[in-house]
Amino acid sequence: MLLLVDLDNTLVDRTSAFACWATNFVRSLGRPHSDAAWLITADRDGYEPRGSLALAIKQRFRMDRGIEALVDTLLFEHVELMTMDPRTRIALREAREAGWRIGIVTNGATAQQTQKIEHLGIEPYVDCVVISEAVGMKKPDAGIFRLAAQELGCDLTDGWMVGDHPIADISGGRAARLKTGWVSRGQEWPNDVPPPTLTRRTAAEVINALIRLDARNARRRRQG
Repeated sequence: MLLLVDLDNTLVDRTSAFACWATNFVRSLGRPHSDAAWLITADRDGYEPRGSLALAIKQRFRMDRGIEALVDTLLFEHVELMTMDPRTRIALREAREAGWRIGIVTNGATAQQTQKIEHLGIEPYVDCVVISEAVGMKKPDAGIFRLAAQELGCDLTDGWMVGDHPIADISGGRAARLKTGWVSRGQEWPNDVPPPTLTRRTAAEVINALIRLDARNARRRRQG
């Protein structure tokens, strides 16, 4: 049984960590809180390229710091502020105990994503990690999901992709012929995108729902 999961805003709370960092960063420059709100919006939940965001910061705040240094700041300074819901760890552990093979499939820079996983101690809960920069392809490219399945020695048939992003995670997973679980974080599903197989508010709720669904299907097979 194959379970692929996203990292940012699925297994870990990237949004809150970046917002906290942005507030502290702007305060350190003596700028008003409105500039923190601007920075959080400009970040686009991590989907704005780091180079273009660094340039926008440099121009808005008239900073002497170079672009490369600002990119490093954006990549790494919020990592230590990241948290992981204990219920997500429990759900991952229970999924593995139930026989699921679990892989993280994440877009991003290899050094940054690896640091997040190490900082939060996620390695014991998963069987492989596939990072877009390291493999030269990124979600929603179906190839990155196929690569993760190969690393886990699993077939995509009846596998799942769980994530928060409607396109990168859900549409990408569907393109790879995976069932999909959307981590909504309380948001509404966009009307112009085909819906996921199931939706729950948190990663723990999605993973727990998959464990229960698989258990029910197993009972039906035995009874049949």
